[in-house]
Amino acid sequence: MTASSSTAEKAVLPRIFHVWLGGALVSQLGDAALYFALGWAASAHGGLASGWILSAVALPRTILLLFGGAVGDRLGARQVMIVGDAVMLVVAVTLAVVSGAAGAPLAILVIAALIVGTNDAFYLPSSGSMPRRLVEPELLPRAVALRQSGTQVISLVGAPIGGALVAFAGLSAAAWADAITFAVVLVVLVVVRPPFTPPSPAQRKHILREVWEGIQVAVRTSGLGPVLLLVAGAAGFVLPFATLLIPLLAREHGWGSTGAGFVVGAQSMGTIVVTLIISRRGIFARSGIVAALALAVVAVGELAVGLAPALPMAITGALGVGAASGMFVSHLSPLLLSAAPDTHLARVQAILSVIQSVTLLATNNIIGSVAHALGPQAGTLVCTAALLMCAAAGLFSRPIRRIARPAGRVVRS
Repeated sequence: MTASSSTAEKAVLPRIFHVWLGGALVSQLGDAALYFALGWAASAHGGLASGWILSAVALPRTILLLFGGAVGDRLGARQVMIVGDAVMLVVAVTLAVVSGAAGAPLAILVIAALIVGTNDAFYLPSSGSMPRRLVEPELLPRAVALRQSGTQVISLVGAPIGGALVAFAGLSAAAWADAITFAVVLVVLVVVRPPFTPPSPAQRKHILREVWEGIQVAVRTSGLGPVLLLVAGAAGFVLPFATLLIPLLAREHGWGSTGAGFVVGAQSMGTIVVTLIISRRGIFARSGIVAALALAVVAVGELAVGLAPALPMAITGALGVGAASGMFVSHLSPLLLSAAPDTHLARVQAILSVIQSVTLLATNNIIGSVAHALGPQAGTLVCTAALLMCAAAGLFSRPIRRIARPAGRVVRS
């Protein structure tokens, strides 16, 4: 692999980044277990209640994300994350005590989900900006890749751990486990002080003005707008493939839940392997072109899974989807961090999350409707065609073709 910089290949990611990432992944593991436990507890109240819980998390998170990004840039990402983890530690302990004593009434589940979604809106933009604040610009692709591989591992093991905790002692056990992880990451954040921090604003503006400034920066910063759109468009036709189409394909072919799990697991494994390699070796020099080509490979892999006559071929195709997805994200995500001005890091992350959420809201319904009317293979064809068009748009986009490596200087505190 041709790395973005020979220096980056030889350099080692700083210890402070590994400490923060370890704490963050521990917290994500607790969150994954708790999310599963909340969903399982809600399912006891029926399908409508399960929908309420999912909406109670997603709705405030989507509405407040842009404000969360502005607050992160105004007060500092580390400070926002410390407050968020402290709040969630209290919430998790309260939920553990209440559910242990009174079970899991629907009202408690909805309140907990609303708090989780609101906290996520402020926490996620700041957390997404942390790699930029902890590592040198030339090491950013490797840091992002390592974080992505860790996140994929958590996605593989989080739900099973949540299921085991629920089976062992119900929702209360999952809440206690999540409380412990929040305590761990809270200690980590108190200890970790990012070496790269933007200067404090000379004069604070109205929060709505700061939100609007973040949107203007995303539009006006050279190369940032096309990358935001490409990443969001890709997510709209990659994420529903695993969560929506693979279970439908497994049911149609008679692979069962175990087969569906193998296919989804293969996709995650492909991503983990590629991102771990990139975290050690770095990215290709022409990262924009590589990312667009990787998106085309994702489309081909999804088509292979959709048309697979047998489970082994579907698993092979899913491995390709995961590997190419890891290549795509690892080559474009660092640009979102490096291209954003130092004073707007959290806001750019928030804008990306909002665009992805809105895109997924549309694509989930479109793909689901097509799959319902014409079958999951038709839904796969829609995803394949859309991804190929995204890949072509990336190759024809001069700003994306010109992407070579993360650039920009971070201001030291």
